[in-house]
Amino acid sequence: MENYTYNSYTLQLEGLIVSKESTYPVFFLFFFSYLFIIVANVGIAVLVFIDKNLHQPMYVLFCNLTLNDVLGNSIMVPRLLLDMLRPPSERIITYNECVVQAFTTHMFGTTSHTVLMIMAFDRYVAICNPLRYAAIMTNKMVIKLTICAWGVAFVLVGILLGLTIRLNRCRTLIQNPYCDNASLFKLSCEDVSINNVYGLAFTVVLFTSSIGCMVLTYTKIAVVCLTSNNKSLNSKALKTCSTHLVVYLIMAFSGMSNIVLHRFPHLNPIIYGLQSKEIRRFLSNLNQSYIF
Repeated sequence: MENYTYNSYTLQLEGLIVSKESTYPVFFLFFFSYLFIIVANVGIAVLVFIDKNLHQPMYVLFCNLTLNDVLGNSIMVPRLLLDMLRPPSERIITYNECVVQAFTTHMFGTTSHTVLMIMAFDRYVAICNPLRYAAIMTNKMVIKLTICAWGVAFVLVGILLGLTIRLNRCRTLIQNPYCDNASLFKLSCEDVSINNVYGLAFTVVLFTSSIGCMVLTYTKIAVVCLTSNNKSLNSKALKTCSTHLVVYLIMAFSGMSNIVLHRFPHLNPIIYGLQSKEIRRFLSNLNQSYIF
């Protein structure tokens, strides 16, 4: 029979599941990746701040991504690194700290979508309405778009976590390397139907809006480029939009992977199985036998 601890103030994080031999290589991989992310993002923000030639809407809006990246990773990664060096029994986190980490994690993901949406709007105006760009993308408009991107994310995530913290908890193990909303409401023994419905609606609205925005803006940009003989315009569109699109696709794939693993936990054994050397060797040999 399972023992329940109701509304415990301290929780235990599962942490990253890695072998003892892989702990330090994985630790240093995450550490240097985190260091690179922080240095690169801070460097970009400082460069935009000190270079007056970069005081343009596109770069100012881009600074929202750098800020979001620094905040999101700084809340999550240092704690993850510390837990890797601790035995599982010592990976303790307070409930309040876990809620803050979950809120920041979801703000990080949601704001990435909303910021990329307003950046897509900026590129649409710049390429499809270049003569009106300065009149439309004023400082006031940039501030409005920025507030909108962060404000929408704050409200959506606030409701998401608000529905979770109302629940009584009867478990203490966070079955995830870090705290997020799904891990938190899984601690409850109460009915979480509302959480599941809102979480699903939240995901559908966010992804539908961002994908719809990307498809709409890039379709119109593509039409303008295809019907224009201006090589300079086409080159500008290719340079700015291709990078933007790649960033969006990476972010969307990462977000969907995390959602799928929470919604369909039976896929986890498949993921862990593919990390096994023996299984990978078997699949490799099987593949070779088909080739030859």
